[in-house]
Amino acid sequence: GDKVIPLFVPQCGECSSCLNTKSNVCSRFNFDASSGLMADGTSRFTCKGKPVHHFVGTSTFSEYTVVHEAAVAKIDSAAPLEKVCLVGCGFSTGYGAAVQTAKVEPGSTCAVFGLGGVGLSVVMGCKAAGASRIIGVDINSDKFSKAKELGATDCVNPKDFKKPIHEVLIEMTGKGVDYSFEVIGRTETMVSALASCQHNYGVSVIVGLPPAAQNITFDPMIIFTGRTWKGSIFGGWKSKDSVPKLVADYMKKKFVLDPLITHTLPFSKINEGFDLLRTGK
Repeated sequence: GDKVIPLFVPQCGECSSCLNTKSNVCSRFNFDASSGLMADGTSRFTCKGKPVHHFVGTSTFSEYTVVHEAAVAKIDSAAPLEKVCLVGCGFSTGYGAAVQTAKVEPGSTCAVFGLGGVGLSVVMGCKAAGASRIIGVDINSDKFSKAKELGATDCVNPKDFKKPIHEVLIEMTGKGVDYSFEVIGRTETMVSALASCQHNYGVSVIVGLPPAAQNITFDPMIIFTGRTWKGSIFGGWKSKDSVPKLVADYMKKKFVLDPLITHTLPFSKINEGFDLLRTGK
C-alpha cells in the first residue's frame, strides 16, 4: 500500500561510494555494467517460458515489477503519482545537474544544450540557483517558448548561424558561459558545450546518456586552460535519501512539474508516446 518511486540508481547505503559524500553511484549495483538481471544474476520475468531482461533494475513498463530493496524509495502518501513519477529520473536528473553537480551560483551565466524534459529541468535548476542568464540551445525552435516560461533568458538555434554554436555563445556572453550542460547525448554537442565555457574557470556537465561505442576527439587545449568537464548521473542525488525529500519539496511547491507533462496516454499507446518523444513533441 505504500507509494514508492523505483530507483534506476540504487543506494545500498553500505558500500564505499554510498558512504562517500561526493558520490551517488552505488558500487554494489554497477550502473554502467547493467546486465539486465537482478543483483543475484537472475531475472524475475518470463514470457512464454523464456526469461525477459530487467530494464535498469526497475522494469517500469510492466504492470508488476520486482526491484531490489536498495532500488525503491517510499514517498509521501499524498503525492500525485502521475506527476511525482518525474522525480524518478527526468526532473531530478536535470535539476540536480544544475544545483548538485555544477553547483551553479547566483549571477552566473549558463547554457543548456537540448530543451527536452531533462533540459528544461536543468533550466529550472539554473533559475532556482540564481543564474542571471540562461541560454537554451536546440535545433527545434518549437521548444523555446516553454524554455522561456521555465526560466531561459535567451534561446538560440544552431541552424540559424553559419559559425559553430560555441563561437556564437562566446560572442553573446563576451567570454563564454560559466556553466554549460549537454542534455542530448551526442558527442559533437558534448565538445561544443565544453568549448562554450569560459576558458579558465568554466564548468561543463554531461547529462545526456552517451551513445554506445562512440569516442570523443577534441583539442586538449580546450581543457588544459582550466575548464572542468563533469558527468552527472541522476543529478548527483543519493537516490534513496533524496527522492523522498524532492517529493516533499514538490508538495511544498518549491518547484513545478506540470509544464514538463505534455501528453498523458494510456499504456496501450506506449509506442505512440515514443513516437512523440522522437519527433520532439
